[in-house]
Amino acid sequence: MANRLPILRSDRTSVRLPFRLTNATASRSPFAGPAGSLKVSVTRLLRALVPVLLSLTIATAAHAQGTMDFSGAQTLMGTFKTFAMYAGAVICLGGLIFAGIRMMSGRFQDAIPGLFGALFGAGVLGWGAGWIGSLTGQSM
Repeated sequence: MANRLPILRSDRTSVRLPFRLTNATASRSPFAGPAGSLKVSVTRLLRALVPVLLSLTIATAAHAQGTMDFSGAQTLMGTFKTFAMYAGAVICLGGLIFAGIRMMSGRFQDAIPGLFGALFGAGVLGWGAGWIGSLTGQSM
């Protein structure tokens, strides 16, 4: 048996094609310009779109101005300030303990680095925390 395909009748509206099946002619699209004008068309398109895209970008950035939230940065800087205070206190206390033990044993010359360590810890505690707090306008 031969392979039977359905016969499509062209007088029915449901199977009519919107174009005729004929030999293709060398016709161009009515929207196409002269040959080789694709580069010219793209150049014209870019010349028209670049100012529009630039102005939209600037307008978007101007619209977003003042809507940034830096509360997370202030929280982070508060954490750094707290760390500087605790670290300065620990360094200062450690230096004083080191210097005190050396002084009680009678070795005053060996206690000098401990005293400088305590002085450094006090600097971290005072100036470090104050400087970090001043970056975000926090009160001490």
